[in-house]
Amino acid sequence: MSTTAPEHHASYGYADPYAVDTTDDYWPAPANPYLDTDYLLAPPNPAERLSYPIDTRDRHRLDLHAALTTAGIPPRPEDRDAIDQLSALPAGINATLQRWLHHTA
Repeated sequence: MSTTAPEHHASYGYADPYAVDTTDDYWPAPANPYLDTDYLLAPPNPAERLSYPIDTRDRHRLDLHAALTTAGIPPRPEDRDAIDQLSALPAGINATLQRWLHHTA
């Protein structure tokens, strides 16, 4: 019994990904190498902040998501209906829910 090598009848040649001529600079050097380093962003300027009105129900939903996540209970996609129903409750009840969640964290 003889072993045969698999035959490839492809019409294209093999390209070696490591056969690269490194003598040419394909990427130019940065103009200032210090601009490429990591740096802290400037604090936000409140005067430049965009003001978009947010519906009360949306604000309650965002606050409830934040309170749940802070308490170590990240909301799941299947929790969306419950969070929407809780967000529709009056502001006093929503504040109480958030206070309870903040005390558990």
